[in-house]
Amino acid sequence: MSSTPHTTTNSGAPVASDAHSQTVGPDGPIVLHDHYLVEKLAQFNRERVPERVVHAKGGGAFGVLEVTEDVSQFTKAALFQPGARTEALARFSSVAGEQGSPDTWRDPRGFALKFYSTEGNYDIVGNNTPVFFLRDTIKFPDFIRSQKRLPGSNLRNHDMQWDFWTLSPESAHQVTWLMGDRGLPRTWRNMDGFGSHTYQWINAGGERFWVKYHFRTDQGHEFLTQADADRIAGEDADHHIRDLYEAIQRADHPSWTVYVQVMPYADAASYRFNPFDLTKVWPKGDYPLIKVGSLRLDRNPENYFAQIEQAAFEPSNFVPGIAASPDKMLLGRIFSYADAHRYRIGTNYNQLPVNAPKNEVHSYSKDGAMRFDFAAADRPVYAPNSHGGPAAEPSLVGDAGWESDGELVRAAATLHAEDDDFGQAGTLVREVLDEAARDRLVGNIAGHVGNVTTDELRQRVYAYWRSVDETLGKRVEEAVGR
Repeated sequence: MSSTPHTTTNSGAPVASDAHSQTVGPDGPIVLHDHYLVEKLAQFNRERVPERVVHAKGGGAFGVLEVTEDVSQFTKAALFQPGARTEALARFSSVAGEQGSPDTWRDPRGFALKFYSTEGNYDIVGNNTPVFFLRDTIKFPDFIRSQKRLPGSNLRNHDMQWDFWTLSPESAHQVTWLMGDRGLPRTWRNMDGFGSHTYQWINAGGERFWVKYHFRTDQGHEFLTQADADRIAGEDADHHIRDLYEAIQRADHPSWTVYVQVMPYADAASYRFNPFDLTKVWPKGDYPLIKVGSLRLDRNPENYFAQIEQAAFEPSNFVPGIAASPDKMLLGRIFSYADAHRYRIGTNYNQLPVNAPKNEVHSYSKDGAMRFDFAAADRPVYAPNSHGGPAAEPSLVGDAGWESDGELVRAAATLHAEDDDFGQAGTLVREVLDEAARDRLVGNIAGHVGNVTTDELRQRVYAYWRSVDETLGKRVEEAVGR
């Protein structure tokens, strides 16, 4: 008798043939009651879930966060206590491209992290840049649509991109990063990561602090030239996915040193610009980097679909000692990410092994499609109850919220002296980039703007870059004009 296991249906029954469907005679029609054939075809039609609208193309790996320093004076979160080791999942991605798009298109790169802490899952949904194109989440769908495809031709369009950017001057800082070297990382292993948003840390004594996360690559920050990126896009569209997988397979485990910037809670009100503005960085001279530990990736997924495609990262996953800030982009994402997962993967996506927390869950959520975990029948399904069901912990109330400045308004925060759109982008150009990097920046911008089709829009682009830096704007115009 053969030791090869026999094929079964999804319900476990043995299958008579993997190669031949049932027909009426050798040349007759296929019969509907060939249930194994129907199961195979129906399952095949449903093998995919909707791809992510944003960050569709990506890859990832598992690893560990190890805290080597003491930052307990800032947060009581268990995963950030001295000596803590926490299993982690990282997913890297491009932003605008679809699942089949080349890894080496010029684009920001997603840097999403899930930490399976003893107090529940904590997610950081960041990028390889410390800022973003927008400061208000109400503009996010419009921004993404401007970077996607035209409805008629289904082609990406430079006019659409620059039209949105030049009409949204708060984008200038991020577009400067995008058109520079950071827009084309050599590999995911050779790029930094940032939480980007401002978060709130709370220590054991109830003191609050504002924080930003930095993940500095230990492999060295390296980038591709535009020519190399274009060449690789044609040779290996999965360049970044392949690089990460093969590096871990050969035990060349990538790592990042983890830092935070910490701002005392009271500083925010009087700081020189809005510290919750996602288009801004905090100068390190004001708030230096404080080392926390290291993040190392050392285990590839066993199944890409189950562990990466169905991985659900959401900034609403907080743990005690960490909370939100008044960052409008963060507050909007707290809703939108979890809602996207409910649509894309299903109501009970948090029961999937890759998303399930390692600690025990005592939730009153129930039912819904594909629910397989459930509480004992004698446990109440509502709260409050008098039958010993789970109860909320009042001591955690202090972990949420902040002191608001008053009534509800629809307005940009312009309460600080340096709440402008172009200042930090100009500083990046003049004081951070060296001359060679500025030359590449001019060439990258000019190459992109050269695809803009109207003179009126080009003039707006030149004005946009002159607002960032007068010399840069002139050089871009000269380069495009050649």
